Amino acid sequence: MTSLPLPSPTASTSHTLSLSLNHTFCLLLFFHSLLLLRDIKTGSGDMAGLLCGTKRKKQVSNLQEEGKNAINAPMLTSGADIHPEDTLMDENAERNMLDPTSRENPKFKDLLRVLIDWINNELEEDRIIVKDLEEDCYDGQVLQKLFEKLSGRKLNVAEVTQSEIGQKQKLQTVLEAVNQLLRPHGWSIEWSVDSIHSKNLVAIVYVLVALAMHYSAPIRLPEHVSVQVVVVKKREGILQTSLVTKELTTTTEMMMGRFERDAFDTLLDHAPDKLNVVKKSLITFVNKHLNKLNLEVTELDSQFADGVYLVLLMGLLEDYFVPLYNFFLTPENFEQKVHNVAFAFELMQDGGLNKPKARPEDVVNLNLKSTLRVLYNLFTNYKTTE
Repeated sequence: MTSLPLPSPTASTSHTLSLSLNHTFCLLLFFHSLLLLRDIKTGSGDMAGLLCGTKRKKQVSNLQEEGKNAINAPMLTSGADIHPEDTLMDENAERNMLDPTSRENPKFKDLLRVLIDWINNELEEDRIIVKDLEEDCYDGQVLQKLFEKLSGRKLNVAEVTQSEIGQKQKLQTVLEAVNQLLRPHGWSIEWSVDSIHSKNLVAIVYVLVALAMHYSAPIRLPEHVSVQVVVVKKREGILQTSLVTKELTTTTEMMMGRFERDAFDTLLDHAPDKLNVVKKSLITFVNKHLNKLNLEVTELDSQFADGVYLVLLMGLLEDYFVPLYNFFLTPENFEQKVHNVAFAFELMQDGGLNKPKARPEDVVNLNLKSTLRVLYNLFTNYKTTE
């Protein structure tokens, strides 16, 4: 008869032990509350002389609620998502976690989507598809491939690493190369091997935003994206928490300082008085072609917002018919409008144009600068087209 080996003390058993201790502590607190309730209801001890009438009822209710919360606390999900291992932190240790409200911030979610789309576009030839930045970037594989593609450098790392040690070694090599690239340009290093490997989303976003800006990625990062980070510190055996604001992006103008600026940026910065002249020229240009379909534009920002005119305009400029099943001729919601604009952008790239710097969402949201930039790019490439 073969005896079964005893389980080794893994992280899982440590978590279980921690939860048991926490639950035991809460049970003691609960029973302590019950004893206090007994004293209040029977009038024993000093509490009887202090409580009377409604005050006594209120105290009873408060203690009952306290006991209920104490017994249920270990089974509730913490708003800050603090895990049992956080209670086992070493003295003076510190950990950061993204505040749940920031995770649901629409602008932050938009930033994540833009970064994911950018990575997938860059790594398309490697057949790498990123769906979740935390789960797909923590082991260094995606960051390695992205850096190699952007920099044109081949890093001396193992292609596939399953062990934690191997993953951290790869991350170390990749981040050293990233830091050596960015530090001379004044970048503040807001990431580390441990933070990336522990799936710290803020650290991952920081390094991706830095790479996107340094390499002039053809994307539009959402402006003024900030998040709240919960900082947990252990001091004298006590966990202390605080909220810190992290700024991930600034204004487009400031971020564009690291991008290659185009003629339209120069026009907006140095000759805003000529903006109306440019708008009239663009309206004349688009109507020259849209009139062939008995269509006419008078307002650039609003009439291109659903993407329909952009798709039709590209078909006219490239002299082909765009099948109606490829886009929504009468879009009914935001997603359908974004689909149309994104499809128009694909047609532009098929025609040999660079991917527009504007984001489809910006055009749909009536962002005049983004719409003008897209149309200006078409004007400069097709102004001689009849």
